[in-house]
Amino acid sequence: MIKIAGAGLAGLTTAYELLQRGAEVTLFDSGSGPGSTSVARYAGGMLAPFCEGESAEEEVITLGSRASEWWAKITAVHRRGTLVVAPPRDRAELTRFARRTRGHQLLTHAEIAELEPALSGRFATGLFFKEEAHLDPRRALRDLAQVITDMGGQIVYGHPAPKRVDLNCTGMAAGLPGLRPVRGEMVILRCPEIDLRRTLRLLHPRIPLYLVPRDDHHVMIGATMIESSSTRAPTLRSVHELLSAAFALHPAFGEASLVELGAGLRPAFADNLPRLIEQDGVLHLNGLYRHGFLLAPEMARRAAAKLMPQPANIFAKERNG
Repeated sequence: MIKIAGAGLAGLTTAYELLQRGAEVTLFDSGSGPGSTSVARYAGGMLAPFCEGESAEEEVITLGSRASEWWAKITAVHRRGTLVVAPPRDRAELTRFARRTRGHQLLTHAEIAELEPALSGRFATGLFFKEEAHLDPRRALRDLAQVITDMGGQIVYGHPAPKRVDLNCTGMAAGLPGLRPVRGEMVILRCPEIDLRRTLRLLHPRIPLYLVPRDDHHVMIGATMIESSSTRAPTLRSVHELLSAAFALHPAFGEASLVELGAGLRPAFADNLPRLIEQDGVLHLNGLYRHGFLLAPEMARRAAAKLMPQPANIFAKERNG
């Protein structure tokens, strides 16, 4: 029996990989249900390895390019690409973004209108990353928890983990050296007047923003990075910037309903890459803040390989052989 502390993104993905190898797995989580306490519920759910290449290492692109296929086995993945745009005054940001990334094509205003009719006439040029995708993080966590249960795994909610576990996936609560909190803030709007089909990135010199469509005309808006360890609710300044991004895309967002405001502290290391760390005989998977849903499948595979170097059925063959 492999015991995992934390049933958030890291814990659930690793549990799935372990079950695939034939392990018996139990997860312990302080929350009341799938993702109820996980900071991943504030994530954008963007499976966008080429866009991340603007500031990330090549390995992120390579490993992240496999994420869409992994998640498609678990939950709904929308393979509609990513559209990157910038206001006329920030056109230089679009040029810079294009130089630092690959896997995109430059679009004219007519091509933008064809991809996103709601943005017709709003932007002269844009970058389209055709191979990228997105998912709904909360639905993905619920679906993954259900798959784990269906496979025979056990998830114990509202119960502290035992003192001794095999894998710790408790984020900031793990207290690992070098781990820092990076504040994530988001808003969810409902705007029936606008139908967005794919992830949109609005470039800005200070805080680039993204908008990700959800079901029933809902849109999640977030910022790529806010360096803060504050646990308070989103500030007026941050909310203003997030809402201004929506209004900059289309004035109709001014009539949108504000459904939710949220903020959470996401665990990150100095290089913003996740790590597997062994400490006091316990394996830790942590630091998934920056590329969470993108790199979680690969990091889960690596964690499972450490915890169970060979699939259980191989051991069975050796015993019978």
